[in-house]
Amino acid sequence: MENSKISGEPKQQLVDGGYRFVGENEHSAIRVCMWTKRSLLDENICYKQKFYGEIHGNESHRCLQLSPSLPFCDNKCVFCWRNAKLNNPEWDGPVDDPSEILDEAIEAQRELLTGFKGNPEVNLDKWEEAQDPTMAAISLDGEPTIYPDLDGLIEECFTRDIAPFLVTNGLHPEKLERIGDPAQLYVSLVSPDEETYEKTCNPQISDAWEKLNETLGMIDSFDCVTVLRLTLVENVNMKSPEKYSKLIDEANPDFVEPKGYVSVGHSRERLGVDFMPSHPKIVDFSEKIEQNSNYSIVDEFEPSRVTLLSKR
Repeated sequence: MENSKISGEPKQQLVDGGYRFVGENEHSAIRVCMWTKRSLLDENICYKQKFYGEIHGNESHRCLQLSPSLPFCDNKCVFCWRNAKLNNPEWDGPVDDPSEILDEAIEAQRELLTGFKGNPEVNLDKWEEAQDPTMAAISLDGEPTIYPDLDGLIEECFTRDIAPFLVTNGLHPEKLERIGDPAQLYVSLVSPDEETYEKTCNPQISDAWEKLNETLGMIDSFDCVTVLRLTLVENVNMKSPEKYSKLIDEANPDFVEPKGYVSVGHSRERLGVDFMPSHPKIVDFSEKIEQNSNYSIVDEFEPSRVTLLSKR
């Protein structure tokens, strides 16, 4: 994996940012989510628990945020907080076994959580439970469907009673067609049309828009919970709600999440705080989708500037 393996300063920057690389070939990593930390302190919970906790029983303090596919991704989205300069659209090098990835990921998470036990503000019951995650957010970095043994990773999660939440850019419908259902499937729908998609996502493959639409056409065939995630950037892709609505209705997911862009990480090199829509603007945009689709707003979470729409 010599051509793609993250090393040197880029790797050190990730480690300094809280990443821990796992697996012999280090194409996987974990990072303790901010909401996991807040939940341990009884300060708040992630919107995933608020929106879907009753469906999956997931709890923020027991979430494992990981990626099996650093630095593989076939988009270089303008809003991405990751270092998109490292992205490689094709897998290059050896492949770690899913069980190895999960073993080391859980152990790395436990090590990162060790210091919390000495914090008098931490809920120790939650800390004990956090040693054994019950949810895996396969979303930390890279595009997980490029990882060759994604099906094995999903199966390994279920074997350990860990609910895998798979987040994908939708550019590998052939891979999604072959894998077993995760607990929840997120597909990123971040543009209402092809022109906006090209400007927003900077795809590194020639037929990206067609591939995404092929994935959208498959959404209704999954037996798991399905969600379309709309990461909305002011003056970039936060427009044409009626076009988003048409794509949403055609895909027919269980839920839709319009969510505001946050100016953090490497995205600050391209976008600033002026591109961050406020929560009221996200609600307003969601209402326009509601007016033009078969979906209604059923929940919202202002700290993350996100709403939840469900099929009527």
